[in-house]
Amino acid sequence: MSDNSSDKLLDIQDIHVYYGAIYALKGITFSLKKGEIVALIGANGAGKSTTLNTISGLLRPRIGTIWFNGKEITQSPSEEIVRKGVVQVPEGRKIFATLSVMENLEMGAFTQSDHAKIESGIQHVFQRFPRLSERKSQLGGTLSGGEQQMLAIARGLMSAPRLLLLDEPSMGLSPLLVEQIFTIIRDINDQGTSILLVEQNAQMALSIADRAYVLETGRIVLEGPAQDLLHNEMVIEAYLGGHQ
Repeated sequence: MSDNSSDKLLDIQDIHVYYGAIYALKGITFSLKKGEIVALIGANGAGKSTTLNTISGLLRPRIGTIWFNGKEITQSPSEEIVRKGVVQVPEGRKIFATLSVMENLEMGAFTQSDHAKIESGIQHVFQRFPRLSERKSQLGGTLSGGEQQMLAIARGLMSAPRLLLLDEPSMGLSPLLVEQIFTIIRDINDQGTSILLVEQNAQMALSIADRAYVLETGRIVLEGPAQDLLHNEMVIEAYLGGHQ
């Protein structure tokens, strides 16, 4: 890892991932610096979620390496990756529907053993998400879609991540709620958490990201500053139709 600069928090080098015989990621290389929001955009099936799942340790690359904060995590167990500071908020929220809001948050703190830190974390997320504080005894499955997305992000924050992997946070939400969620994402980043954002709403993703990569059928076909990609003809044609 001789070329890894000190400000590089995440460094993905030539990863190839298969689902059985399906060749899902075909040698992608990208990085994320400390403090950045980096967006991965692309159509369904492009490999965006696969990339996040591979970073999280839910999938293993057949070839390639993943470095986080200067240490290789390519073959690390998922739990260890969380302990190192990488937390994924999955597509579809995947909250615990039969547990209360409070219990969901406690589940998010499974890597923490210090009860004072857990309590402090809960108070912190309740300050950021007052709606969840109002519903702390309510079962997760009875929350609205927007509230469930807030709970999924809040649960992810409970382990105090250095890098938050967000998979389609705007999916299924009304335009007003999408605005709220993206304001929250920007605020989390302003507080010091780096973010890797997978999002089909390319317009919103590029509007808050520092840099972005465009994935097509398992390959990165374009990369650059997010503001540049917002005005790139190929990106406008393929992903911003009706938004420009």
